[in-house]
Amino acid sequence: MSRAALFSCLVSCLWSLLLVGCGDEWNNPYPRSEREANILYTAFIDRPKHLDPAQSYTEDEGTIIGQIYEPPLQYNYLKRPYTLEPATATHVPQPEYFDAQGRKLPHDPPAAKVAYTDYVIELQHGIRYQPHPAFAKRADGSYRYLDLSRDELSKVRTLADFPEQGTRELTADDYVYNIKRLAHPQLNSPIFGLMSDYIVGLDDYAKTLKQANDAHPGEWLDLRKYPLSGVEARDRYHYRIRIKGKYPQFLYWLAMTFFAPMPWEADKFHSQPGMAEKNLVLDWYPVGTGAYMLTENDPNARMVLQHNPNFHGATYPCEGEPGDREKGLLADCGKALPFIDKVVFTREKEQIPYWNKFLQGYYDASGIASDSFDQAVNVGSGGDVTLTDDMRAQGIRLTTSVAISDMYLSFNMLDPLVGGETDAARKIRQAISIAIDQEEFISIFANGRGVAAQGPIPPGIFGYRDVENSYMYGADEHRRSIEEAKKLLADAGWPNGRNAKTGEPLIVNLDTTGAGTGSKARLDWLAKQFRKINLQLVIRSTDWNRFQDKVRKGAVQLFYLGWNADYPDPENFLFLFYGPQSRARLNGENAANYSNPEYNALFEQMRSMENTPERQHIIDRMVEILRRDAPWVWGYHPKDYTLSHAWLLNGKPNKVGHDTLKYLRVDAVLRAEKRAEWNRPVLWPLLAILAVCAALVVPAMRAWRRRENRRETL
Repeated sequence: MSRAALFSCLVSCLWSLLLVGCGDEWNNPYPRSEREANILYTAFIDRPKHLDPAQSYTEDEGTIIGQIYEPPLQYNYLKRPYTLEPATATHVPQPEYFDAQGRKLPHDPPAAKVAYTDYVIELQHGIRYQPHPAFAKRADGSYRYLDLSRDELSKVRTLADFPEQGTRELTADDYVYNIKRLAHPQLNSPIFGLMSDYIVGLDDYAKTLKQANDAHPGEWLDLRKYPLSGVEARDRYHYRIRIKGKYPQFLYWLAMTFFAPMPWEADKFHSQPGMAEKNLVLDWYPVGTGAYMLTENDPNARMVLQHNPNFHGATYPCEGEPGDREKGLLADCGKALPFIDKVVFTREKEQIPYWNKFLQGYYDASGIASDSFDQAVNVGSGGDVTLTDDMRAQGIRLTTSVAISDMYLSFNMLDPLVGGETDAARKIRQAISIAIDQEEFISIFANGRGVAAQGPIPPGIFGYRDVENSYMYGADEHRRSIEEAKKLLADAGWPNGRNAKTGEPLIVNLDTTGAGTGSKARLDWLAKQFRKINLQLVIRSTDWNRFQDKVRKGAVQLFYLGWNADYPDPENFLFLFYGPQSRARLNGENAANYSNPEYNALFEQMRSMENTPERQHIIDRMVEILRRDAPWVWGYHPKDYTLSHAWLLNGKPNKVGHDTLKYLRVDAVLRAEKRAEWNRPVLWPLLAILAVCAALVVPAMRAWRRRENRRETL
């Protein structure tokens, strides 16, 4: 062995010894300074696209901005059914009703008499915005950064480059300002169309803003200059929203970030020329009054929320639903919020690294991907779900909840074969609905994580009945037999799946965008369900844009869709079958293009009612009509599974509210102990390397010494 080789071997051995002496966690992705810090660690897979409250409309975006922006109302964290309560408002506003002549009507008048409804929101005093350079002022009271030159802006890369920050009190004008932004021609708010049907003057306001924008292209639109007739600030702490007719569900919208406040200073600050090129825009840097503020935004890698030092404060709830106390969910009753100082979101593009880091304790909670399902839970013969021994040994908890969502297979009711109100078409739809075994689908493709739907309303929503669909299930609560489905087809004129007159086969076309993992298996399974009743299913695959276009035009027969509730009211599901909401005819949300005169009349009566026994009776009739007509193959309501470590406390699924991080608490000391225990370095490979090094180095040293001695002798 040469001297160089010997030296290299010695260095390797010394490096191994150095590693042996390095701490107890070599793979910890977080700094040692955060070892016992009050931080929540979580992950996201898809990068958020919008952080502007006027534009954001997805779950992943809501997880971020729901902690920052505060609409006037929120949902009680623990109570079920979901209950509205004040956030920045002093109380939940009561509607005031007026007729067409502007005369005030008594409480809860018939919807036909109501021309307008007013909601007057009163704000709490003393709420202040997070620190932000938009509020910074000079000694003379003028704003420091609202009129930046190109030269001044050239020295700026992030908000941190502005040395001064400021704040101010939340006012009613801020809420009015953001409602106006829903009509801004450059924002394309996803709820503008819907809100323009309700908020008085919003549609005309959009035209006014477009004219102003066209007249002054590229300039900031100061929305304070353009009044909106249906929304006005009455004073510093009161504002009024006037909507058309009677629409009790409007209160739910007041708990969504679309109706959060926006200070005009922040809008002007981020709209200055040159800001967009640096991503210094409201869509990137939220400005709010909530418990947290976004201090780091790299949506390709990491996003960080930190406690807003100006947060006005809130307390943990003291009431919930039965069982919450036993689960420890009321232990923090009355304590000041938020509990956590910082939330670190790390992007994980793949599920496997996400899962492995959760098991190591580096993420505090996790969902369960299909690949990890068997590792996490056991499903009993009766469908009961328990954690595996390995999960229980780590102290991991499992929380399950049924999402207020529908996953369904829709018929196009305009189709001449499977659509329409004829008895024959109805029986074809009923036969197909029986043949498609939803329980089997849930078991195979959703790992049992779902509840077979009996109609459009999911559990947990007013109007839901735990009663099986008699058109799909028999008196024994089992799915009706294939023979019954075949009889329905024969009665419809298609015995054995063939036309009784011509003998031609009954062919049904499914339009789908399915190209992801497992899509072929799902489609093969679906085709098998059709073959059980001798029907042929033709799969017509396409891309998403083409699929949307075909659904919009009604050029489909059968297609998969899903619906997540915007708010916890049956109207948000039942309107999907309301005739005037037809997708093909009126560009509405009724993608099935279903229209039944009796159903439409009942819907118009039901939607403006409070949750009373009378409303329940009407809903029961509406659901029965839908079950009979079967415009959808009633699919399933997904069931969410969440795993959390023992150190994460107060976790409770919330399907409609996003401002939930302020209620969570972590035991950082316990987390540090468990991380160290679960991630102890495995030393035997290093010891083996040392032994190999010794076996090589010692003889080599002796040989080298002998050789050197011989040279000295010579």
